[in-house]
Amino acid sequence: MHVQDWLETVPAVSIYALVGLVIGLESLGIPLPGEIILVSAALLSSQHEGINPVVLGACASLGAIVGDSIGYAIGRKGGRPLLAWLGAKFPRHFSEGHVATAERSFQKWGMWAVFFGRFIALLRIFAGPLAGVLRMPYWKFLIANVLGGIVWAGGTTAVIYYVGVVAESWLKRFSWLGLVAAVLVGLASMLIVKRKAKRASAERAEAGADPVAAPAGD
Repeated sequence: MHVQDWLETVPAVSIYALVGLVIGLESLGIPLPGEIILVSAALLSSQHEGINPVVLGACASLGAIVGDSIGYAIGRKGGRPLLAWLGAKFPRHFSEGHVATAERSFQKWGMWAVFFGRFIALLRIFAGPLAGVLRMPYWKFLIANVLGGIVWAGGTTAVIYYVGVVAESWLKRFSWLGLVAAVLVGLASMLIVKRKAKRASAERAEAGADPVAAPAGD
């Protein structure tokens, strides 16, 4: 059963709550298919008058903002030991190279890293906790978090709703093509992040081996 087919059996209030909860947990740092749930619910709202797209977008935005804020609080309280613990448990995601790459991105882009991180699956999961660990000022994080959550969740809902009939027909007809494209995009993103992390690890190792050398620039 497709996600959208399953959502058709759920009352509207439950759909609002489900979308907000899943997106909130994903933003907190738990890898859940928040974007898939949101797109499916938005498509469903274009087919059924009982599901209000404005309420749906508001619930999705609220879930994104609250989830990211909780993730920020957890990261700020856990600090560097939290990253060390996560690195031991999930070395592929929280290796020293990945952490170094994320830290440099936050230092370079600041609030924009949080804002645009909302549109990238991997960063959408870890932006909140990482911002807390890296001690980004909360007011900066909050502004980027709120704007990013509204633009991503509200914008996704609006776009999918207004092209719902066409999008639904296309997805049903080319479901496997869409799946392959999504996998390829995901693999490309992971390879780029992995390459940057490997470069950051090499720079750290080189700096440790030659303490008199000047630190590498951006």
